[in-house]
Amino acid sequence: MSKSEQIRQLATEGLSCSDIAKRVGISYQFAYNVLSKSASGIPKTARVPKAAPAPKPTLMAETLLNAGFVHASRWMLDPDGYLKVDAPLSKEIGVYAFVMDGVVVYVGVATGGLKGRLYGYQRPGIGQQTNLRLNDVIKTELAKTPNIDILVAMPGDMEWNGLPVHGAAGLELGIIKKYALPWNVRSAR
Repeated sequence: MSKSEQIRQLATEGLSCSDIAKRVGISYQFAYNVLSKSASGIPKTARVPKAAPAPKPTLMAETLLNAGFVHASRWMLDPDGYLKVDAPLSKEIGVYAFVMDGVVVYVGVATGGLKGRLYGYQRPGIGQQTNLRLNDVIKTELAKTPNIDILVAMPGDMEWNGLPVHGAAGLELGIIKKYALPWNVRSAR
């Protein structure tokens, strides 16, 4: 009997991958690979259930405003159906947030300037997946709700143990990691 056959046989007897590996004298990974490719799959005893991550809290616009964000503009549709903002945006580096009904739905960082970054959502290029996706989402939501506000913050850079820390990029990542943001793909991870 081959080692693969032994592995499958022991799995049908209910042994875990680690027990199979010890008994057959092989690595855990070899046993796991054989079982993952077999029709019967990996025995339930070999699977370690992952704990569901704790749900992230909703981020309210008030939280950002209290922390120093300011209302900068609002998304609108022009007569031709293109996205536009109702007030000029800064060319400064910063973090931006899209808000609907007081709830923050998206957070991003503009390392090349807020005006240019948000223009990418207005007129996305063919290969700009995030810009294309959000352009569509914003247009769809504007058909249902009249207001999608844009809040911005421009945190300064800092230093950690003699090394530079990008304030805007760090703030964006920190917010994404802590809060549920339905339009942020990274937020779901």
